Amino acid sequence: MRLLLIEDNPAIGNAVQDHLHADGWSVDWSINLESATAAVAVKNHDVVLLDLRLPDGSGLDVLKLMEARGDTTPVVVMSAYDQLSDQMTAMSIGAVDYLVKPFALAEMAVRVRKAASRSGLISMRNVS
Repeated sequence: MRLLLIEDNPAIGNAVQDHLHADGWSVDWSINLESATAAVAVKNHDVVLLDLRLPDGSGLDVLKLMEARGDTTPVVVMSAYDQLSDQMTAMSIGAVDYLVKPFALAEMAVRVRKAASRSGLISMRNVS
């Protein structure tokens, strides 16, 4: 399974990447909007894990781009934006789930697996 991680914070990115590697995922990591936009254009990821606050723009622009292209790759947002309106905005333009930072890595992994299972990629029976 291949995941695109879009996160500019090295501490969070490394922790998420290590946890997902241990869970069997291949992780590509983008640290800004420019590289994230290029990565989603390739469309070779099973799930996208997206931070909304990037140094060169908003992660919402990634969601809008994916929606405009008809890209149905499941997107799980992870953000410090904790208002219901932030969650509703992200989910209305394509996110399938929304994690508020800080979060437990185990919870994040289950949500990523759930997103993958929604698109028929994996079975949730293997989640422990």
